[in-house]
Amino acid sequence: MHYDLLLSTALAPPISYFTLLYHHQSGRVGLEAAEHYIKQSYRNRCYILGPNGVQPLSIPVELPQGTKTPITEVRLSTHGQWRSVWHQTLATAYGASPYYEYYIDELEALWSAPEDDSLWGLNLRLLRHLCPLLEIDPSCLCPTEDFTPLECHEADYRYNLRPKQGALPPAYLPQAYHQLDRPARGFVPELSILDLLFNMGPESPLILQASYHPYPHE
Repeated sequence: MHYDLLLSTALAPPISYFTLLYHHQSGRVGLEAAEHYIKQSYRNRCYILGPNGVQPLSIPVELPQGTKTPITEVRLSTHGQWRSVWHQTLATAYGASPYYEYYIDELEALWSAPEDDSLWGLNLRLLRHLCPLLEIDPSCLCPTEDFTPLECHEADYRYNLRPKQGALPPAYLPQAYHQLDRPARGFVPELSILDLLFNMGPESPLILQASYHPYPHE
């Protein structure tokens, strides 16, 4: 099946992820549902900016079939208090930001929903909730039925967008915006979409629009 863009599932993913979604929403965006879980990726973690700098927010997961667990069968761990950790960490990092109070209650309700304890389900709920806030049509999201071989699609970012040693899309040029805890060295790019929303609110789509240059070398 042809897709205009291929992405992995991701937890409150980085701004580059939503920039790609914003500029491909008129086509079919495939969310890879036939892969195995991959550790140390955006699938179960995101990065925010707090008083002490960049920090990860992750969700512990359980793999019923070990490293061969399909992504759709990865469960949210019942151990630990990650929801409480998220609540406190986000409040500390963004409680004073302009739009934190505007968004946080609905977001916390999504990751506290008891009816689905799968990582895939949580990520998809978040994506479908966040898309309209960013002027993205969530109907463009199409979970894949079969694994799409690598190099079959030009816009395939399933394994390029990752926290360490990832390759950003050539057309993605991060645009600076106001950050509450911007360090002395300046703007911190490629954080979770939560950083953009809490700081910029309804102006967030303007950042996504300005961050994409399909012909960056011209």
